[in-house]
Amino acid sequence: MRITLFFLLFFLGQFTNRAQEGFQFLANQTQVEIPFQLINNLIFVPITVNGIELNFLLDTGVEETLLFSLDDKKELNLYNIDKIQLRGLGSEESIEGLKSTNNYMFVKGLLSSKQNFYIILDQNFNLSSHIGIPVNGIIGKQFFINNLIEIDYTRKKITVTKRNSKYQQKLDKKFVSLPISIEKSKPYFKVQLKMQDAYIESKMLIDIGNSDAVWIFQNTTSGINVPKKNFDDFLGKGFSGDIEGKRAKITEIKISDFKFSTPIVAFPDSSSLKHVKMVENRVGSIGAEIFRRFKVVFDYERGMIYLKKNANFKSHFKYNKSGIEIEQNGLKWVEDFIKLENSLLTPNDFGNNGSGKIMIRNNYKYKFELKPNYIIANIRKKSAAEKCGLKVGDEIVSIGGTPVFRYTLQKINSLFMEEGEKYITIVVLRDNNKLKFALKLESEL
Repeated sequence: MRITLFFLLFFLGQFTNRAQEGFQFLANQTQVEIPFQLINNLIFVPITVNGIELNFLLDTGVEETLLFSLDDKKELNLYNIDKIQLRGLGSEESIEGLKSTNNYMFVKGLLSSKQNFYIILDQNFNLSSHIGIPVNGIIGKQFFINNLIEIDYTRKKITVTKRNSKYQQKLDKKFVSLPISIEKSKPYFKVQLKMQDAYIESKMLIDIGNSDAVWIFQNTTSGINVPKKNFDDFLGKGFSGDIEGKRAKITEIKISDFKFSTPIVAFPDSSSLKHVKMVENRVGSIGAEIFRRFKVVFDYERGMIYLKKNANFKSHFKYNKSGIEIEQNGLKWVEDFIKLENSLLTPNDFGNNGSGKIMIRNNYKYKFELKPNYIIANIRKKSAAEKCGLKVGDEIVSIGGTPVFRYTLQKINSLFMEEGEKYITIVVLRDNNKLKFALKLESEL
């Protein structure tokens, strides 16, 4: 699945005065490192909220800090709660939410006090099932505004630095700098989009919370049209419903002197954008599939972004050739086994190590564990999955002969993005019957 997710913009039904802005260093610290999980190009960081650790998506494409999927965090106390309405990308109407004020956040020697949170009550808005790990919120502006934020996609580390001349000299010497504008608390810069034979200077949102490479909004008067070779696709889920659109390749994207040939671009339908109030002259978004190819430093205060190529720079642009959107649907008990190399068994082989029950049978050690259960949540029209007969709701049993519980959700998605044409075998459970399908992965572009 493409986690093109879900939250590029949102608007609130009511507002209050701004809280104190951003994170501040504690004591005499001037720099901290924060490890993160990188899943489908997206960055997830643990942040403590009112004393309880939550998992946040880091997203420059949102202004306020959002919370959701808090059912398993019943010990979390939020303060000064009022009802609000949330609205954003998607074709449906606004949804009900809550606003909480005067909270605090803490991460690795950084403290942000008197913070506002916007809580999404709709249980269908659940990133955890699409990502494969618990996700409780999204943080944007509040993480970036006070300090220099360096994102190292290869080391999976964020370095937060208080402004100083030594670090600035490093940036000036080793990075390429570009000006950005901060509008409605989000960063924008200009890139060159080559559509057919002409370059178009385009103002783009810097959106590291979008796992795609590029989103472009159609505008025939500006010469921005969907290429003839394209396919319809589900692009993600917004506050106001599903986001539909098309995928295609354009000739080139140029960011300063960095060039990317034939990137895969998403063109969201106009119906998905009807609730979104764009900043003036915005053409689209540059997402994390581009930024993961750099070490990136954000300087909101001075209006700069710094880029340095990393080992991913020349990676091919890929997309999900299967047409299958998979989500995790809870956990189930599964039986796994390991062949014993000798007959000498220790007492530990007959117990329960805390993760499941173990038994010995025919010189094999069988272990019963709770593992993720994966189902097909969406199938793209005219895709390989639809052609071979797979259906929404099918429970996946195995892929390529390997039990699906051995895979993470990210690994499954990567299997559907492999280059070249190939067949992949999928076994599913449908109406208590196991069915086997041969899925042909081939390019539609």
